[in-house]
Amino acid sequence: MSTLKSGPDVPLPEQVIAYLDRTGLTSAGARVMPLTGDASDRRYFRVIPAAGASFVLALNSAPFQFEALPFVNVANLLSEVPVPIPRILGHADDLGIIVQQDLGDVTLQAHVGAAAEAAHAALYRQAIRFIAAFQLRGAELASDKYVPYGIAFDVDKLTWEMNFFLKHFVEGYRGAAIPPAIREAILDELGDIVRELASEPRVLCHRDYHSRNLMLREAQLFIIDFQDARMGPDTYDLVSLLRDSYVDISDDVVDQFIAYFLAVKNRPPEPPADIAEYRRRFDLMALQRNLKALGTFGYQTATRRNPVYIQYMPRTLRYARTNLAKYTRFARLRELLSHYVEELR
Repeated sequence: MSTLKSGPDVPLPEQVIAYLDRTGLTSAGARVMPLTGDASDRRYFRVIPAAGASFVLALNSAPFQFEALPFVNVANLLSEVPVPIPRILGHADDLGIIVQQDLGDVTLQAHVGAAAEAAHAALYRQAIRFIAAFQLRGAELASDKYVPYGIAFDVDKLTWEMNFFLKHFVEGYRGAAIPPAIREAILDELGDIVRELASEPRVLCHRDYHSRNLMLREAQLFIIDFQDARMGPDTYDLVSLLRDSYVDISDDVVDQFIAYFLAVKNRPPEPPADIAEYRRRFDLMALQRNLKALGTFGYQTATRRNPVYIQYMPRTLRYARTNLAKYTRFARLRELLSHYVEELR
């Protein structure tokens, strides 16, 4: 029986051990390190062979058929855009393992915390150009052979996310008991937001395009965690990047990056009135996405007993409060929610 460990006194999953044995890496003395994962059921391990480059094993929760995986389907689509993504180096379907290029450990989030502001701006512009490519080239590549074109942020999906926020953040994490009539009133207000967002023309969206899903390797950003790509508003990915729960970006800088995005995407650039309208739609999308993020953080904390996301709640609440206060249309929603979430007052 193997005694390989992924850390002090932490045995490796049996699927990883089986893969290392199968490929001869165990006997060759390969080392294995666990990597920080995302909020999904996937787990990641860096394998460092005695000779040759390191690589990453992505361990899924169950066996799969490689060609049927959304991750693989979307990777094929993004290679046609093209945008930089990790190379797929192999797979073991019976073990639930995909072997990927090792991009290192530096996320955009980590870089922002360690580098000069000018370097941040250059990387954010690079990330923004990728969003423009998603939208422009994505429209040209539309085909039913790619999964993202068949799913969207429609009324049902956006409504589900707002219910998720109420259930897992307001009720689950904060412990609020919302009377049925008040809950219905909140959902009525949120429904106005949902219906407007769902009615916007749809573009190809990454779906989770933030600083922890952008890896920096040799001055080049790479996009990861893209398997949930789908169609949605043209503000969605830019909101994910610029109203990111993990990074502070000032309103002035957000305005500059919005102008840059519109200039890259549209030739000639948009007139000022159109930029202002885009900012209004951006803020609407930001409010919905930030509330949904709070639902995810509440779920991870209260249901899955994973407290790491608590530290990101204050920033996300501040973003939501700013937009609730900015537009008079949200006065009633703010009044209703702030009774249970005092940070939104």
